[in-house]
Amino acid sequence: MTHELLVLGAGYAGLAAAGRAARALDLRVTLVDVDPRFVERVRLHQIATGQDVGVHPLGEALDGTGIDLVAGRVEGIDAATRTVTVRTDDGPRPLRYDTLIHALGSTAAPSPVPGVAEHAFDVATLEGARRLAERVREEPPRALIVVGGGHTGVETAAEFAESWPDLRVTLLSRGPIGPAVGRRGRAHLRRALRRLGVTVREHATVTEVASEGVRLADGTRIDGGPVVWSAGLGVRGPLVPSGMALDDQGRALVDLRHRSLSHPEILVVGDAAHTPGADGTGLRMSCAMALPTGWSAADTVTADLHGREARGTAFGYLFQCVSLGRRDGLIQFVRADDTPTGFVLTGRPAALYKEYIVASAANGALGRRAKDADLYLSLVRRAARRFTGRSRGTGAVLDGAPARG
Repeated sequence: MTHELLVLGAGYAGLAAAGRAARALDLRVTLVDVDPRFVERVRLHQIATGQDVGVHPLGEALDGTGIDLVAGRVEGIDAATRTVTVRTDDGPRPLRYDTLIHALGSTAAPSPVPGVAEHAFDVATLEGARRLAERVREEPPRALIVVGGGHTGVETAAEFAESWPDLRVTLLSRGPIGPAVGRRGRAHLRRALRRLGVTVREHATVTEVASEGVRLADGTRIDGGPVVWSAGLGVRGPLVPSGMALDDQGRALVDLRHRSLSHPEILVVGDAAHTPGADGTGLRMSCAMALPTGWSAADTVTADLHGREARGTAFGYLFQCVSLGRRDGLIQFVRADDTPTGFVLTGRPAALYKEYIVASAANGALGRRAKDADLYLSLVRRAARRFTGRSRGTGAVLDGAPARG
């Protein structure tokens, strides 16, 4: 009987897993997503400004791969019967699996701050980015407020300031902007935002969001335009079987072969998984780790069907990429545990470097350059091995289950 591999989610991780498994094995691969398009999430801040980029019809991408695409929303997973219920245009449809790869990813994290759900825009989904673009196009505002000083908030503020020069952009950050980058990288972010005319307010905590402004913890009110909330991601769901082992963020606890610790017949990859990194802690939600976890999960399936023990090795980070409009950027080189080194690339070379990385990520997910997957897997595994070699005795993990604190 043909082995049934069911992949939930057609983002970077899910598409990478489905494509690599289909190329390596003689099995039936079914890919499920509510949207029959692959969206380059790392370009959503560009889409929010009205740029027509980063959306690829899945029908074209999957043509000739043998992968069956089911357009629908996952409603439930029954691990006992190995069945997933998908809501399609024709109603609920049960899909049976022998092996399941869960890659449903993340979305904007819910916020307890009053007014966020009612008034704020987000750039965490295609729908959110397009809704913001439509608002700015149909009712051009005089000002825009971006809340969140991480990479996405900085990119969004810079992209709007460059694309809409008459727009007064304010970036609010609860701490310093660019908290994950080093001193040199943060200095460049501040210079670039200042050059683009973005007003940056660090150590500013938002306590309330209105339709055209925010209130800060010190009582200050900032008015004048739409509010873009960019203060973190959360797991899309809950869309996991009953009793699945989860962390406190709702991500599935998995081993280094991407198997659920409680349901080993289910592999979880990308943002939905708490995958142990080079230092034993969970990898952060990112495109940088979605692709290798997807490819590696496909390798686990391949090993299982060939009767071999799957390779279980940690991944380490290489760099962080931040775009600052189309002509500037920051490449922060990092250690395998994602902590910054003193080496950065800035300016036009960084913008070109990031564009290459973003395009390569899309090509990798879409299977256009399959050989690059092996190179990238080799690089991130080597980074983890080198880190662990220097950190022996600290609890870092190379092979096995996540480290326990």
